[in-house]
Amino acid sequence: MNRINQKLQEDKKLLSIYFTAGYPQLNDTVSIIENLEKSGVDMIEIGLPFSDPLADGPTIQASSTAALNNGMTSEMLFNQLKDIRKTVSIPLLIMGYFNPMMQYGIENFCKKCAEIGIDGLIIPDLPVKEYTEKYKAIFEKYGLINVFLITPQTSDERIRFVDEISNGFIYMVSSAAVTGSQSGFGNVQEAYFKRIALMNLKAPQIIGFGISNSETFQQATKFAKGAIIGSAFVNHLTKNGVNSISKFIEAIR
Repeated sequence: MNRINQKLQEDKKLLSIYFTAGYPQLNDTVSIIENLEKSGVDMIEIGLPFSDPLADGPTIQASSTAALNNGMTSEMLFNQLKDIRKTVSIPLLIMGYFNPMMQYGIENFCKKCAEIGIDGLIIPDLPVKEYTEKYKAIFEKYGLINVFLITPQTSDERIRFVDEISNGFIYMVSSAAVTGSQSGFGNVQEAYFKRIALMNLKAPQIIGFGISNSETFQQATKFAKGAIIGSAFVNHLTKNGVNSISKFIEAIR
């Protein structure tokens, strides 16, 4: 069974952390992953930096630019992660845009992910229809879970379709805005969380965008299986470096 599915079966609320590969320094990637697992994180989303990240807020955009300037590429990331499964056992996903994956070659990219122990991919700009028609068979061949995103604007019909084809979790974007921290969720977002919960989807939901502290983590996981923290963690890395990861995670839990 895929590690993501194993983790989703655990009787707990899941904390997933996003960071940008190759940031703050090019060779920090493995150290960050190992420290996150030691700190009790349940899943990790490794951001593959891209020059035109449409859904990312200023914090993650800046980290992507810095990582690219540091020399991060798909090939570099795969080289860094080639021995990751010797030290890390929790689910690892690569989150990135479709263009770099196409340049690498979709089958080659998926094959490489399988070889090094990546469990899933999150590709915000890959349309669901295009995935099902052209790439689903490739992902399944290499045992990769493709995670789809829904937003407050996604229709119930489309959500049902996404749920039908999902074989992991659904990434539930908390708002239509770009990524970034916020102080809390308002009535509109709570109503959205409740609406999705009442749909009784087969795929568990994990909420991302706008989760930055214990309060927002608790609010999100009241209605969903887990929550994802990205910008707030990247900010923490920027200010405090790799050696202070455990303090950040302790403050969330």
